[in-house]
Amino acid sequence: MRKRTHSNDLNTDKRVIMHVDMDAFFASVEQRDRPELKGKPVIVGSPPDRRGVVCAASYEARKFGVRSAMPSRTAKTLCPHGIFLSPCIHKYRKESHEIMSLIRCFCEKIEQMSVDEAYLDLSGRCLGNDFEASLMSALPIAREIKAVIRRERQLMISIGIASNKMLAKIASDYDKPNGLVLIPERDKKLFLACLPVRSIHGVGKTSNEILNKAGLHTIGDIQEHKGELVSLMGNFGPLLKQYALGMDDRRVESNDSVKSISSETTFMRDTDNRNILKSALKEQAEEIAEKLARHDVFAHTIQVKVRYGDFTTLSRQTTLPEGIQDTSAIYRNACQMLARERLVNQPLRLVGISASKLWNIKYSQLKLPLAFEPED
Repeated sequence: MRKRTHSNDLNTDKRVIMHVDMDAFFASVEQRDRPELKGKPVIVGSPPDRRGVVCAASYEARKFGVRSAMPSRTAKTLCPHGIFLSPCIHKYRKESHEIMSLIRCFCEKIEQMSVDEAYLDLSGRCLGNDFEASLMSALPIAREIKAVIRRERQLMISIGIASNKMLAKIASDYDKPNGLVLIPERDKKLFLACLPVRSIHGVGKTSNEILNKAGLHTIGDIQEHKGELVSLMGNFGPLLKQYALGMDDRRVESNDSVKSISSETTFMRDTDNRNILKSALKEQAEEIAEKLARHDVFAHTIQVKVRYGDFTTLSRQTTLPEGIQDTSAIYRNACQMLARERLVNQPLRLVGISASKLWNIKYSQLKLPLAFEPED
């Protein structure tokens, strides 16, 4: 029987949580596949002469201050010699599938957060005489994961280990690239104290500015703050205090319990070009179908979403009597809704598909009317 340790913390049933995060994922894949790019400032994203942002930057580019989500024009100014590459989403998704398949060999309970990061709950596998020993027993597993990904995929990954998701995420970010950091439970408050408040999950640019103006610059400042934080952060205040003390009761949710799956494409320039839209929808349908198959579920509701140049956003959905899982059916339903609802009446900034009402059987017990006549 696994020994549990108890304390006065919010989370008394402590867990061994690992956060895995690929290093500069898109850029690293490109450098691996094109050896001439190794050691050079690679920037994956929109060309600097067009509207768009940086998707990923190699560590050589990051030295110049280039970061993800930064406008490409700004990245070009900071890094004039940067090599800009258009993203190859299909290649990155395929690579992600290979990496996550390798990681799943080490742990059954995994929550994939994006193409390049995931949480693992190793509590049942990491056992020790006390909780600290259980945490330490995750280190050999982490080293093996790093070695396997390096050997099989020629890529680097950073890993954080701690008693909860927030701490594990902070640990994986702490020593990038190729990092491996474990935060001992007994030292978590001390570890956090010197970090900037921006390191806490949920603290964005605006929240960071509010906290800084109030004299709260480090997590340690929040730990020692005697007043309430509601006046500064609203309902997030009490949770922020708990996070600053290293407490987080969020569980690793297996992706088997996923409720919906979606995919969106934001165009560098607004478009109503039929071929461009069809290509985006096909790629989205393929991604969704792959995830449905991975989770062994069928979708009974398909939704399309569009956003116009003025940021007006509309969505339409249809519920089907028979669950679908294949790319062609998802794509066909999405196209039909776009046409039937006349949603492409002006150039689009964004188009997306989502699948919901997921069941592990093809047919629903409900007898629903056919929402459309399928095309051949």
